[in-house]
Amino acid sequence: MEPVLIDTFGRRAVDLRVSLTDRCNLRCSYCMPEEGLSWLAKQDLLDDQEVIRLVRIAVTRLGVTEVRFTGGEPLLRPGLVGIVAACAELDPRPELSLTTNGIGLARTAGALRAAGLDRVNVSLDTLDRETFRTLTRRDRLHDVLEGLAAAEAAGLRPVKVNAVLIRGVNQHEAADLLEWSLDHGYELRFIEQMPLDAQHGWDRGQMITAEEILHLLGERFELHPEPVAGRGAAPAEHWLVAGRTGPDGSPARVGVIASVTRPFCRACDRTRLTADGQIRDCLFAVTETDLRTALRSGADDEALADLWRTAMWGKRAGGGIDAPDFTQPERLDITVAIGG
Repeated sequence: MEPVLIDTFGRRAVDLRVSLTDRCNLRCSYCMPEEGLSWLAKQDLLDDQEVIRLVRIAVTRLGVTEVRFTGGEPLLRPGLVGIVAACAELDPRPELSLTTNGIGLARTAGALRAAGLDRVNVSLDTLDRETFRTLTRRDRLHDVLEGLAAAEAAGLRPVKVNAVLIRGVNQHEAADLLEWSLDHGYELRFIEQMPLDAQHGWDRGQMITAEEILHLLGERFELHPEPVAGRGAAPAEHWLVAGRTGPDGSPARVGVIASVTRPFCRACDRTRLTADGQIRDCLFAVTETDLRTALRSGADDEALADLWRTAMWGKRAGGGIDAPDFTQPERLDITVAIGG
C-alpha cells in the first residue's frame, strides 16, 4: 500500500484528531445528559506512550501533517503537556493544536506553548453567566474567559472561539459574540449544531442554520465572502467584517461551519483516533478499526500503519448528515471519545 492515508475517492487524510479522554468537566445540553456518562475504564484508554507511538506512525509513515488533541476535555489528561512535547519533536514536525472548553487553560497555556502547542480552539457559546450555566450545567464562564486571555498571552495564536447557537437559548447573542471576539482579537467560528449528543435528542428543525447565522450577524455587521480560490478541506467558510481589522492589521473575519446544510465531505482530509484506540474514518462512521488490541498484542509499526490504511481506504463518500433520513451513530459517547 501507499505510505499515505487515501480512500477510494482519492481523498488523502493529513489531519489527525486525537481524543485523549472521554471525560469532561461540563455537561453541555447538546452533548450529554446532566448526570454524565459511564466513563471508559483506565485500562481501556490508550496510555501516553501508546498515544505518542500512534501519532508518530501517523506522521512519519502515513503523511499526517496536522494533529489536533481533543476529548472529552483534553486538559483533564494528566500527561497532556508531555504528549504535546513528544509530538513536537517528531520529524517532520506536525502542526499541533488543541480543542478545549477553556477550563484550566489559564493554568496550562504557558506550559503547553513551551511544549510546542501552536494554537487553540476554545468552545464558548454565550457571554451571559446564567445562559452559560443553563447550557453547560456549570457556573464556569469566568474560567473560560480567563483561559482565553491566557492563551492569547501565551502566544497560542490565532485564538479561535467555537460557538454553537441553540434556538430559544442563545441565538440572540450571535452579533454580541462577534463584537466581543473582534474586540479581543479572537477569531470566531459558528458551528451548526450537529447530531452528536449522547442522548440522541438532536432535532434538525431546532438547528440554527448557517443562513440564519449570517442573517443574525448581518443585522449589525456588513459581511463579505472572503475571496478564496476554493474551500478545499477547510470546514469553515469565512466572511470579512467590513471596517474591522484583526490583531495583525489584516481584515477581520468570521467563520461559519455549515456541517449539516453545506457539508464538506468531498474534500475531507481527516482521520480520527478515539480515546480507546479506535480509528474512525468519519465523525459519523458506523464502524471502527481497533488499533489498541493490535498495538498491545505486539504489532510492529508497519502492521499498525497497514491497519490504519485499510481503515481509511473504505471511507464512504460522505457522512450523510445532510440527508433527511440520516441515522445518528449508535456509539453513545460519540462527542466525548471520538475526537470531534
